[in-house]
Amino acid sequence: MATFLYKIGRLAFRRRWYTALIWVLLLGLAGAGAATASKSTDDSFSIPGTEAQHAFDLLAERYPGQQADAASARVVFRAPDGQKITDARNKAAVEKTVRELAGPQVAMAPSPFVARTVGKDGTTAYTTVTYKVKSTDLTDATRDRLDEARKHGQDTGLSVEMGGSALQKMPETGNTEIIGIIVSALVLVITFGSLVAAGLPLLTAIIGVGVGVSSIAALASTLGLSGNTSTLAMMIGLAVGIDYALFIVSRYRAELAEGRGREEAAGRAVGTAGSAVVFAGLTVVIALAGLAVVNIPMLTKMGLAAAGTVVIAVLIALTLIPALLGFAGGKVLARKDRKAPQDVQGQGVQGQGVQGRRDGKPNMGTRWARFVLRRPVMVLLAGVIGLGALAAPAASLQLGLPDDGSQPVKTTQRKAYDLIADGFGPGFNGPLMVVVDAKDAKDPKKATQTVAKEVGGMGDVAAVTPPMPNKSGDTALFNVVPESKPSSERTEDLVHAIRDKGSSLKAETGATVLVTGTTAMNIDVSQKLDDALLPYLALVVGLAFLLLIVVFRSVLVPLKAALGFLLSVVAALGAVVAVFQWGWLGSLFGVEETGPIMSMMPIFMVGVVFGLAMDYEVFLVTRMREAFVHGERPGEAIVTGFRHGARVVGAAAVIMISVFAGFIGSSEPMIKMIGFGLAVAVFFDAFIVRMAIVPAVLALLGKAAWWLPGWLDKALPNVDVEGEGLRKRQAPASASASADEDRDPEPAGV
Repeated sequence: MATFLYKIGRLAFRRRWYTALIWVLLLGLAGAGAATASKSTDDSFSIPGTEAQHAFDLLAERYPGQQADAASARVVFRAPDGQKITDARNKAAVEKTVRELAGPQVAMAPSPFVARTVGKDGTTAYTTVTYKVKSTDLTDATRDRLDEARKHGQDTGLSVEMGGSALQKMPETGNTEIIGIIVSALVLVITFGSLVAAGLPLLTAIIGVGVGVSSIAALASTLGLSGNTSTLAMMIGLAVGIDYALFIVSRYRAELAEGRGREEAAGRAVGTAGSAVVFAGLTVVIALAGLAVVNIPMLTKMGLAAAGTVVIAVLIALTLIPALLGFAGGKVLARKDRKAPQDVQGQGVQGQGVQGRRDGKPNMGTRWARFVLRRPVMVLLAGVIGLGALAAPAASLQLGLPDDGSQPVKTTQRKAYDLIADGFGPGFNGPLMVVVDAKDAKDPKKATQTVAKEVGGMGDVAAVTPPMPNKSGDTALFNVVPESKPSSERTEDLVHAIRDKGSSLKAETGATVLVTGTTAMNIDVSQKLDDALLPYLALVVGLAFLLLIVVFRSVLVPLKAALGFLLSVVAALGAVVAVFQWGWLGSLFGVEETGPIMSMMPIFMVGVVFGLAMDYEVFLVTRMREAFVHGERPGEAIVTGFRHGARVVGAAAVIMISVFAGFIGSSEPMIKMIGFGLAVAVFFDAFIVRMAIVPAVLALLGKAAWWLPGWLDKALPNVDVEGEGLRKRQAPASASASADEDRDPEPAGV
């Protein structure tokens, strides 16, 4: 593989104008597709194989003309202090506001006084506006009508707030995302000492994300992608795009330092560091594409879209980076290296490769590696115990999906949620929908009434609405209002209790009882994700383990890598629980409401963090493997790996942390939680697991770390990640050879 990538790197360097033009054209085509594509996205949930989904499908079949996933908005009215909403003036203001809600896309907007949705104390009322289309298909005029009606209602002195799917918009990440990119730029400048070298990873990452996100936008309507898909693809694509480019640019500078010409250096950088990029990218793609095993279409599409963005990042690193290095010339080096004579420059930085710094003193990576080699047991215990303590809160993990109760307190959705809870009870924010399939019942009407009566008498039930049969009379549905809020364990227990009771009711009445609705759907999603976590772990970790055996030609190194990942991801989950569920340091991260952790968080974190953790494993340990293969003792190989890779891996981790931390400023709780979780997970994995636990374990294992059974060694393909094939090539080292190579072989003006 190293030889093949070496040829690609040299070709891209020589044909840099064509290579750059191809990527510019791809970016332009993707941008044009995004600009002309339909803006409609699919934010609906579909969870095949669950009772909630089965009930939704049944409703679509038995209630034709009614769209189960149609948008809705709950408009809540609160009278001024000391007044009733039923007072003549306030009642007239409410009815006028409701009339203003009507429009071409509105199916129903009943008056609260007709629908009898007035609180017992007479101060609060609400109406539910039902639309004919999904929230993503609502026009700007329809959304504006909601805002105008709210303002008109407030002008009369009423408190008017709104919630529901009709108010869903694309999440805002805030200024912290820009701050994250700025931090990345500063880290790159400090690492390279050159603005040009620092700008290359940022430029190529932005191009890669531009191609990926624009392609997602262009295909969103066709493939039914959700609004969050592009946000998550941008988060992952930006982070890995910078990192992959960083490693290749760093290797290119190291090759120049050894006296090689620019084209040869570009080829060798892509052949060696590029091989690590390919395998690191493969682990990320495996982890993201593996989300398909959960069998939740939205999650599958998010994973595949992000995986596609990672593939683009890898391709750009292998082709566009060497092309841009050709344009950059000597400016990719630090100013002090550019001023040094060529022969001294090569010798001086060769010294840097051996001793770690130009002045002959070992660099920080070398000093740290030697410290770990002297005290491996102490470092190992400190890392494991520290991460174990951070992982402790994960034992209290509670899963759920965010609702309007988790929105910031200043939003109208949160205010509407609180008004409903105060005026009607917390359960009114998440009513359950019970569907009675009485097609096989002898007396469908009586069966439905029996079911409604039995459910209404259950504990933790605040109210039951009258059953609403369909035209044929073989199906009915009614709402059950719990006494507890939607995200509480008591509400979850109630859902399971109704379903359990449905078995005895079917034997008694012949009718099938199904529980659905947003709250029940969230519970089913959480259960499905929980059940899929172990199979997903087995699939992703198993495939990546096999891949790493091929890369490292060792059994214990991949095993150590997988166990270290599990430790870091559980510690990160513990931190997420402490902040978002317990509220520790919540104000620091903008967490205004604690509650259950998003159901997708554990499995999504496992997928993304595993791929990123293997990035650092591959980049750091391949240099150790390379040194060991070429004759160094195990301890020396560890020091060599840290001498060449610690600074770059550390910079890459800081960049990735800053990119993920930028999404903590998002207005969407799910994006905020994912950004925080990924940022702390990368910190734990890069600086505690890879930088401390990994060298400690390798030091204790010695030569055994690189053991591989003979029969397996013969069976595995030789992918030559270490670049052994390149070492056999005659490398031009003289200044004259460098000058010959540096001549642009293309005619002027190409």
